[in-house]
Parts: sequence; C-alpha cells; structure tokens
Amino acid sequence: MAEMTHDMNLETERPPRRLGAGSIFLLLSIIAAGVIVGMQLMSAGHEQPTAGPAPGFEFTTFEGEAYDLADFRGKVVMLNFWASWCAPCRAEAVALQNTWERYQSQDVVFIGIAYADNGPRSEAYLEEFGITYLNAPDLGTRISEDYNIQGVPETFIIDRDGNIAQFIYAGLTEDALSRVLDRVLAEG
Repeated sequence: MAEMTHDMNLETERPPRRLGAGSIFLLLSIIAAGVIVGMQLMSAGHEQPTAGPAPGFEFTTFEGEAYDLADFRGKVVMLNFWASWCAPCRAEAVALQNTWERYQSQDVVFIGIAYADNGPRSEAYLEEFGITYLNAPDLGTRISEDYNIQGVPETFIIDRDGNIAQFIYAGLTEDALSRVLDRVLAEG
C-alpha cells in the first residue's frame, strides 16, 4: 500500500507541460518550411516561357501612359522584370539604359516591369539610374505571374512576330544584351 501512495504522489507532482519559446520557434519554422516546399511543388512544372508566343499583357507606365504588348508587334521587345531592392537589378540598370540608347532607333522597344515594387521606391530607382525607356508597376503581379517570374532580374527578348526569342535569368551586361538583340534583329 505504501508503494501505491508513492506512485500516486509522483503523478500529482508533475508540473503541467508548456511549450517554451524555443519549441514554439521550432514548430513555426517547420510549418514555414512546409509552406515554402508546398509552394515550390505547386509551381513545379510552371517554368518561364522560353519559346513560342509571348504572353500578352496591358500595362500603364509610371507616367500614366497605357500600352498593350501587341502595340509593339513588328519590333523587337526587351522585357525586363526588376525591383529597386534587387542588387543584381541595380547592377544592370546602367547597362540596360545604355543599350536602350544605342538601339532605340532600330525598331527595338525596352519595357521594364517593376516586380512587387510599385511605389515611390520604383520611381526613385528610375530617376537614380536615369532610365528613360518604358517602365510600369506590375499591379497585383499579374504580368509576373503570366511570365512565371521566379526572381529578379529576369529578361525576355521578344521577336518581331511576338515570340520569345531568348529568356535570360540573370543580370545583363551591355555586351551580352547587344549580342542577343543583334541576333534577333538579324533574324528578321
């Protein structure tokens, strides 16, 4: 009987279990990792378009001018997705502007789309780098979703027929962009 009393005392002496801050953090980290993996699995198989017709879209520039990608049929289009907070975007900004200045008289159009960066920071970025080609916010990220943007910068070169001629998943230099534009212009 003494043994029973001793066992009962052990059960009643246990304090209630509570999760500590470390355990809560670990649990939240596991949940966050699961969400990230789930999102990546959902986007698996959805790659950026690298050939065929470029997804069409309408956009309104930061200056309030409305366009449709179809407006530029017959021209080569350099479509660049960027963000002011993106270091590689900042590194390529001058190269894009310089290349635009060299090619703007050759039936080439540059369009910049600000990805998840639609406010005054975008306009400050454009001013900082003296960017004069067309640029627009991607309201609701609808254009980015059509092009399945995975990160920035990402660039699509669209030929005169409206087909994607080149997809570039990295920052650009003037020489690299010029080589691609020269090739696409020479193709007709």
